[in-house]
Amino acid sequence: MGTFWEYMDKGGPVMWPILIFSIIGFAFIFERFFALRKSKINVNEFLAKIRKALMVNRSVRDAIKICEQYQGPVASVMKAGLLKYGQPKEDVEKSIENAAMYEMTRLERGLPVIATTANIEPLLGFLGTVTGMINSFDALAKQGLSNPGAVAAGISEALITTAAGLIIAIPMQLAYNFYTSRINKFVRDVETSTNMLIETFGEMDRGGIAPALAGEPAKA
Repeated sequence: MGTFWEYMDKGGPVMWPILIFSIIGFAFIFERFFALRKSKINVNEFLAKIRKALMVNRSVRDAIKICEQYQGPVASVMKAGLLKYGQPKEDVEKSIENAAMYEMTRLERGLPVIATTANIEPLLGFLGTVTGMINSFDALAKQGLSNPGAVAAGISEALITTAAGLIIAIPMQLAYNFYTSRINKFVRDVETSTNMLIETFGEMDRGGIAPALAGEPAKA
């Protein structure tokens, strides 16, 4: 077993772009891990508080304050909808849609880099395989079988780069799939929350409830 730098040397020049892409990819993996973890909330608890603020306390202001106590896309999108209360339903839905698009863009930031790294690492590995075999055959053509070490060096380069590309690509692909599933969960939570908000607005309008924007008791 050799050291890391020994493998870098034996793998040839292709190992350097493999290393650079792996550093960038893993940096985004760690960044997305903490960002998505920070955005996770207890959606049921959050919606219950919003529902209570609107239907019991009759205060849009209280509901907005609850949104400001939470982080993540669900709270941000709900706040955007609450700020539009009293306006036509189309305007509320448009505001929610714009906020949701903005939040999804934030959640997906970095995923294209991870996906690109997962796709390009095996290609770089295969490129190293080709260059290693070229060096191997070149040594064979120049020295024949009198120097098997020179031939073996080219074969070693080919195998090391292939292995390195696959070793990096596998966790990259797994991370991309995992984060994509997490983001899809956020999308479902946002859809559930905004549907609840629209239905609650409808109930308030039908029931003649006029929540106080500043938090004061609503007038009958």
